Amino acid sequence: QVQLVESGGGLVQPGGSLRLSCTFSGGIFSIYYVGWYRQTPENQRELVATITPDGRTNYGKSVKGRFTISRDNYGSTVDLQMNSLNSEDTAVYYCVADRMGDFLRGSWGQGTQVTVSS
Repeated sequence: QVQLVESGGGLVQPGGSLRLSCTFSGGIFSIYYVGWYRQTPENQRELVATITPDGRTNYGKSVKGRFTISRDNYGSTVDLQMNSLNSEDTAVYYCVADRMGDFLRGSWGQGTQVTVSS
């Protein structure tokens, strides 16, 4: 059974940066589609970024150009580098994984809180 554990959330000032990391276990990481979703305080679930087994990336409109997703198939980790953060990025960030890229039906981590505030 796939397990995902996120780390790296916290409080950051507007304009700052944070790096989230997710450790994957319970499967063959290199064949999984993985990514990040977030749930806002208004309870909106949004796609943040995804990456295919062969490294192709996709980003949500609101984070494109500011966030970068990467994966390490040897370490079974997927990271999210977040730059130029603003208050609208405040959310619980979830690591997701699925063999076919159907994340809403796939495995989810427990979430990590990111708060952008001065």
